[in-house]
Amino acid sequence: MEWIRLIGILIIVIGFILKLDTIAVVLVAGLVTALVSGISFVEFLSILGEAFVSNRLVTLFFLTLPMIGLVEKFGLRQQATRMIEKIKGLTPGRFMSLYMFIRQLAGFFSVRIQGHTQFVRPLVEPMAQASVKAKYGNQTDKETEKIKARSAAMENLGNFYAQNTFVAAAGVLLIVGTLESLGYDVSAVSVAQASLPIALIALVLVIVSNFLLDRKLKRNKKKRTNASKNDEGGVR
Repeated sequence: MEWIRLIGILIIVIGFILKLDTIAVVLVAGLVTALVSGISFVEFLSILGEAFVSNRLVTLFFLTLPMIGLVEKFGLRQQATRMIEKIKGLTPGRFMSLYMFIRQLAGFFSVRIQGHTQFVRPLVEPMAQASVKAKYGNQTDKETEKIKARSAAMENLGNFYAQNTFVAAAGVLLIVGTLESLGYDVSAVSVAQASLPIALIALVLVIVSNFLLDRKLKRNKKKRTNASKNDEGGVR
């Protein structure tokens, strides 16, 4: 009768075939497996609770949903957009370069800004779009998508190139542990110091790239203005 303990696999397969709720299917499969294995219902709940607590970090993404809802409810996105529109001389390239610097600075001090879902999409990207509208007027769909992609890239680049500038970062400790296991004598400080020039180079390249983006947006605005004047002249 040892095979009866594999009934949980059968339940999962059937549940997936019938396209039932995944979490419910897994829980039922676990409960049935526990009962046929001689584990009581109370013991099953205890094991389930311990597993949930031990892996609670995995469920932190649930916190992003109410946070984004609060941001939308209280108009933080709209207020941030209005603030950007009032700042004269702030181009989308300058704004995104500033965010890149802030992102790297946060990485240096190991301050977690969070990421795309919690910060970039609700705030950074709309603020970048507002800076385009304030500086260059209405934009094309292609330009809108480019700003979206560039805003996301600032988060990726800032996090990737600056995360190891913090001495106690997980990446730094992993590098140190790996090199020491291979016989190399290194310290976390030396790894962080070696990461600083890379972060600075990335920042400079991003600033140059965003400067070129501003120039391109400016040229596109000039072309649209000239085309509009030509259209008006032709009508007359």
